[in-house]
Amino acid sequence: METSDFSYDLPGELIAQRPPARRDGARMLIIDRSTGVFRHEFFRDVREHLRPGDHLILNDTRVTPARLRATRIDTGGAVEILLLEQEPDGDWDALLKASNRPPPGARFLLQDGSSTFTFLEDGDRGRCRLGFPPDVNVAELTEKYGEVPFPPYIGQQDTAPGARREDGNRYQTVYARHPGAVAAPTAGLHFTESLLKGLESTGIEHSRITLHVGIGTFRPVSASRVEDHRMDEERFSVSAETAARINDTRHAGGRIIAVGTTVVRTLETVATTTGAAREGAGRSSLFIHPPFAFRCVDALLTNFHLPESTLLMLVCAFAGRELVLDAYEEAIRQRYRFYSYGDCMLIV
Repeated sequence: METSDFSYDLPGELIAQRPPARRDGARMLIIDRSTGVFRHEFFRDVREHLRPGDHLILNDTRVTPARLRATRIDTGGAVEILLLEQEPDGDWDALLKASNRPPPGARFLLQDGSSTFTFLEDGDRGRCRLGFPPDVNVAELTEKYGEVPFPPYIGQQDTAPGARREDGNRYQTVYARHPGAVAAPTAGLHFTESLLKGLESTGIEHSRITLHVGIGTFRPVSASRVEDHRMDEERFSVSAETAARINDTRHAGGRIIAVGTTVVRTLETVATTTGAAREGAGRSSLFIHPPFAFRCVDALLTNFHLPESTLLMLVCAFAGRELVLDAYEEAIRQRYRFYSYGDCMLIV
């Protein structure tokens, strides 16, 4: 398929710049795959579209405030870094934004003066390797001085400390637990703790997996043919308990409801040919696009995604390209809000 087959035109004013006043206040477009019928609802009423025995799977990754600003010591030039993952040898896989690419050995001072780091070498696909002094606790450093790496389509955030903390809180799910993501699994942003408890009281339970959302999820598809695109690996973990609960649900005739595309990729990575879930941890580079035979996921809650993105391709694989693009046109006509802070769709 051609990448351009997944394009659509979105008016810029429909890109949500702020979250809704309430987490569960987003609009929700219901798509019935069997009939092609659309319905317009609100997320707070999601319980009405689920049934006892359904099982929600949530991604409990936590966004790390891993964006740091620094100055090159020898030239005074400003740079911005985004820490992605610590390597086994202690160095860091990162992205670096600067007017000029530094040479290996260039040293930098963080803007707050808390530490230095060294540019070690260029890596694959725009990445680089950075080194911090051995006595520096980088996790503590980012929590104290780092910024949440909001997507580029969200405009300049309020820089007042209180506002930045609130932005960071709303860009985390209420069940975020394990730090390591560079972006939020945004379908989960709509849930509140009380809503999850209310679902449980009606027999709709939930379990958690972890997939640390990396830059691969959002890397633009540069290939003209979809099949030629290569996904970056992302770390995932599925516990034995979660795998067992998924399998018990399926054996009992319940539906597995994936909350977000990251959950879909994780479950389809660990699924057997018969659709059973396996426990496991590792890295997934699974690229889901039409055609794809889903083995473990029965329904999908997801936000609206960028044109020609791997996320939109996954949704099209799940519900059919024409149906999904028709749904996007309907959402645009109805003035839905798009992307991370926007509204959502439930595909059943």
